[in-house]
Amino acid sequence: MADSTAPGQPGFTTITDPALYLDGIPHQRFAAMRATPGLVWHPYEDDGFWAVTRHAEVREVSKTAQVYSSAIGHTNLWDLEADALEARRSLIDTDAPDHTRLRRLVAGSFTPRNVRQWTETVREISAELLDRYLAGGGGDWVEQVAAPLPIRVILAMLGVPGEDADHLVELSNYLVEGTGDRQSIPADAFGNTTELRLLPFNSPASHALFEYAERLGGLRRDHPEDDLVSRLVAAVDDGERLSPNEYRNLFHLLIFAGNETTRTALTHGAMALADHPEQWARVVDGSVSVEVAGEEILRWATPVLHMRRTAAVDTTLAGTDIAAGQKVVMWYASANRDETVFDDPGSFDVGRVDNPHVAFGGGGPHLCLGAFLARLEITVLLEEMVARRMVLRRTGEPVRTRSNFVNGVLSVDFVPEVA
Repeated sequence: MADSTAPGQPGFTTITDPALYLDGIPHQRFAAMRATPGLVWHPYEDDGFWAVTRHAEVREVSKTAQVYSSAIGHTNLWDLEADALEARRSLIDTDAPDHTRLRRLVAGSFTPRNVRQWTETVREISAELLDRYLAGGGGDWVEQVAAPLPIRVILAMLGVPGEDADHLVELSNYLVEGTGDRQSIPADAFGNTTELRLLPFNSPASHALFEYAERLGGLRRDHPEDDLVSRLVAAVDDGERLSPNEYRNLFHLLIFAGNETTRTALTHGAMALADHPEQWARVVDGSVSVEVAGEEILRWATPVLHMRRTAAVDTTLAGTDIAAGQKVVMWYASANRDETVFDDPGSFDVGRVDNPHVAFGGGGPHLCLGAFLARLEITVLLEEMVARRMVLRRTGEPVRTRSNFVNGVLSVDFVPEVA
């Protein structure tokens, strides 16, 4: 999509072209939009959307689910046909009461108390990956550390065999491609015969993930174990089991969200700490806790760049009238650099204490289900790096994901040293 001028917005430039993000988040464009009174109307396809770029308005949209719907039109930037809407609908694409029912079925596994039970698992995996990375002299951080850590943890929680981790990481990578404007695999990859418009991210990798979910679900129905998939296939909430479509879409969401977003945070965190060694020194010498540093990594990374809502009724936000049916898109990447909320937001400061970032969303019923798990993984990995007095030196530029949805990095190389 070429740069264009929107009605009443002189000098407006697009923020939806996936190619823009190959050079990182276009923060200057977002800053200009934040400085524009009211909301900015952004042309997109045959219509457009209201861009919500300031922290306060992102929180207001997030917390007012009865006005800003996740179910009407789903959470994609683009519109979908009615049959595609239903085929692709997952937990994040629902409103109450369906959202309440579905979230209740899985929320118990992601409470702080239950997540803490996985601390030693996270520590063992982190230690193994870091020791191997050090012994091998470094290399691609994404492949060797950031990707395998969260996927191995979520697979353990789901009850997926560890030997399948590489395959599911591969599928997740293809899903990320689907958030951009091109894919590297044909429509019939993995034996897919479903129309791409009916699959999440328009990706044949979703077909493969659905098939995997169904095979594992069948195994757990016959031979249940103490894992999340067993609980999902046996779940009864108010007398109603998960439908086959709800189950496979929920499994798909847990794999993607439990893998891609955390590895993005771990990768951007590693790059920031390598690029700002004085900040990492504050963590290593104990001046700043790993928990506080982890929150700044999340703000800095903003793994998910945006989410869409659709106005269920006529409303007004930031002095801008919004008609029922219009798209409203929250840009978390912009809100996390809001100058009215964060002091010197363009600086990476591991000691930032007042840090109400929206990396997990702006609150409300759709606050990220895996927030506690992501925090645990980041914290433990930092602790293990500190224990080894490990310092990363970047040896090249990152290869970024061509996507306006996830702030992904495909690869980045470091040489590890011991301080």
